[in-house]
Amino acid sequence: MTQQIPAVHNILILDENERRANLMAGLLVFIGEQCEVVTESNFASKCIPEDVVTCCILGALSSGEHESIVKSQPAIPFLLLGDTLKYLFEQKNVLGILSEPFLYPVITQQIRDCQEYKRLMPKAPNATQGNKFEGLIGNTEPMNQIRFLINQVANKEANVLILGESGTGKEVIARNVHLLSGRVGGPFVPVNCGAIPAELLESELFGHEKGAFTGAISSRKGRFELAQGGTLFLDEIGDMPLQMQVKLLRVLQERTYERVGGTKAIKADVRVVAATHRNLEDMIEEGKFREDLFYRLNVFPIESPSLCQRADDLELLVQEFTHRFEREHKAKFNLTERALESLKQHQWPGNVRELGNLVERLLIMFPNQMVDVHDLPQKYRYTDDLPFIPEYPDEIMERQALIDMFADHDDPDDDGTDDFTMSGTMVADPTSMMLPTEGIDLKEFLAELEVNLIEQALQSTDYVVARAAEQLNLRRTTLVEKMRKYDLNKDD
Repeated sequence: MTQQIPAVHNILILDENERRANLMAGLLVFIGEQCEVVTESNFASKCIPEDVVTCCILGALSSGEHESIVKSQPAIPFLLLGDTLKYLFEQKNVLGILSEPFLYPVITQQIRDCQEYKRLMPKAPNATQGNKFEGLIGNTEPMNQIRFLINQVANKEANVLILGESGTGKEVIARNVHLLSGRVGGPFVPVNCGAIPAELLESELFGHEKGAFTGAISSRKGRFELAQGGTLFLDEIGDMPLQMQVKLLRVLQERTYERVGGTKAIKADVRVVAATHRNLEDMIEEGKFREDLFYRLNVFPIESPSLCQRADDLELLVQEFTHRFEREHKAKFNLTERALESLKQHQWPGNVRELGNLVERLLIMFPNQMVDVHDLPQKYRYTDDLPFIPEYPDEIMERQALIDMFADHDDPDDDGTDDFTMSGTMVADPTSMMLPTEGIDLKEFLAELEVNLIEQALQSTDYVVARAAEQLNLRRTTLVEKMRKYDLNKDD
């Protein structure tokens, strides 16, 4: 297995004061920094590629072109030699000044500042950058920090411990550690330590020989053996029984193990990544987790942020989940801005897993529609805005009123005893209605009829609007709008 050799990061020294340049070079070498003394003529070529240049220490130049040199390399931070160059501090990539006698604490601190300037610099996307990480959706600072940590540790063999609430995507982080490591050619084998009964966990991890216990009718490889040459992901490590913690610690220390019922030592060529939603330090205090195993696993911790800590990633995550479910449900949807803002106020106790469930529900309920805040389940609504209730032209309302009044009732058990009665022109059988010779104001008649029926429904249900709406076969919001229109309330 080969590992990538990191690129050497050079510090360039551009100073025509030969004594001072050599003194600075000696000091940098002494503290372990790679450096090179350059001239004004070859400076530009030494800055290519700019990614491998930590900084440039700029001193005396006979040409006096200090400012143009600093401006020509905005991606490279500069440190100045001598107070005479202080006027260059107005340039943002000039970070500090070094004066004789040179002091190690000052040099090391300013080099550190230059390294941060390079690390945090906005980088233009390239063709491969989007595919570098799989499943890590989001551009917020917590997610950028996760990517940075993965980049730092992936090509090392150090054990990684991923901490965070359930549903935050700890396995996604573990897979990315594997995919960016030198073990990417090997398998990634996940094990949920909390989902396997304690009495079976040892066999599951280390395998067993034929006849090792009742039911062991043949030899079987364990997860350690299946992960040989790759990465073993121990999820929910906090749920592992104490007796298994001892055996796991021994494997991590000695890098060998034996199958249950076997005597042959097997080399564990495995990189271990563990995860838990529990507070292991509290469990150590309670005697539920071994302290020595904790420190063996916790070489490089990564904190997986909760969804409420990165609410600005919600829109990207919704888009990602919509894309995943689009083929299955043959539909997609969009959120209004106020629906998205409402979701950002939710605490998301189930984190990304809860969001995925919500997205699938909305796809089922509102296929190919625009989803507003009032379309969300009640617990996701954080707004006092009233839902949109349209007003329709009189022609449409009159037509609907006639349909509501004269709709046929096909219930064979209906004996007609519940039919409403009205004095005047309205009778139970609409076909027996006769138009008066003097005619009627149809609009006024229908309005009076509608008011009368609504009042009857409200009175019979003691003004419980939802029940009255059921009696009238109306949506509750429609009935509320009609009550506003006719100024109907309990006090009338």
